[in-house]
Amino acid sequence: MNHDEQKVRVVQAANLAALQAADHDWDVFAQLRSVKELQTKDRKPFLVIELADVHAVLEAKIWDNAREAMEAAKAAPARCAVKVRGKVKDWQGRPQLVIERLKALDPGDTPEGYDPDQLVDPALALVEDLCCKTLVFDIETVPALDRRELPPTVGEALTSYATRKDMEPGAVMGMSPFFGKVVSLAIGEGDSDGDLDDVTVLAVPPDGQTIENCPSWLRPMSEADLLRSFWALASRAETIVTFNGRGFDVPFLVTRSLIHGIPARVDLVSQRWALRPHLDLWELLSQRDRGPSKLDVVCWALGIESPKEVMDGSMVAPAYARGEIVKIAEYNAHDVRATSAVYRRTRDLLLRYRADWSAGKK
Repeated sequence: MNHDEQKVRVVQAANLAALQAADHDWDVFAQLRSVKELQTKDRKPFLVIELADVHAVLEAKIWDNAREAMEAAKAAPARCAVKVRGKVKDWQGRPQLVIERLKALDPGDTPEGYDPDQLVDPALALVEDLCCKTLVFDIETVPALDRRELPPTVGEALTSYATRKDMEPGAVMGMSPFFGKVVSLAIGEGDSDGDLDDVTVLAVPPDGQTIENCPSWLRPMSEADLLRSFWALASRAETIVTFNGRGFDVPFLVTRSLIHGIPARVDLVSQRWALRPHLDLWELLSQRDRGPSKLDVVCWALGIESPKEVMDGSMVAPAYARGEIVKIAEYNAHDVRATSAVYRRTRDLLLRYRADWSAGKK
């Protein structure tokens, strides 16, 4: 063994989750989820890349001394499979993944140790035809439990909270992921040049109910499959668009996923003021709570058809109790159409002039 071989020991890592504890150089296969071009204080270029597989999502750096890796990352197609070589370095007491080599794999490539099933969420098979570049979504929720069957201390906590908020306990249950469940999730492509009516709804029928003459745009499934499908779609999207998704939809989905033991594979919460991967239009347009700024208010101000003309959120739980899942899904889809229309107006008149919007695109 020569001196260079003694100095560098490269190990093929099983997956991304194994990297942060590695004390040696490693090779690993992953999906290249995003690439951001930045500069140091000395104006030297570097990249921040996001790598993903079914086990983890990790951020890594490519510094300017690895020029070939930088160019390969910038040229790689979005969401492509890559093989990377790197190491874990200490940066201010925290581990930092540093990439030294990167190669994009062609669709037909099958290098030794490569398992494409480890890179793509298996739940994607249920909804692969719904993958969006710009995923606009909205959820509807209802109580999942009979309040009379709650443990006494849990029931007391629910009643106390409802009293403080001057709400009915049933309404509180529908708004809390600990007591409620997702029964409808509407999905649309925000950047589609087609009809805004192109919305699909994943819906959870009441127990024991089947949907007769199910519309083609409606897909019945369990709540667990709905959650798995959402995270699979979110992992493939460049941008997730919501209206008040940070305040309600995403935390609800995250907690329901936790309860079901389903990985929440995309971070849509931590970077509140970032435009990607999660663009919350309410955060962008609410004027810091200087007045009412609900979706129907914004739609009225912009001359967009309001989604609240036939149903509102307070009517969802009673409709679900009556078995009216198709009506709920229609209302949910209308919310996504309205959100998509607001997004397109915002994209064309505001976002395209912001450096942090164009810089975030792969």
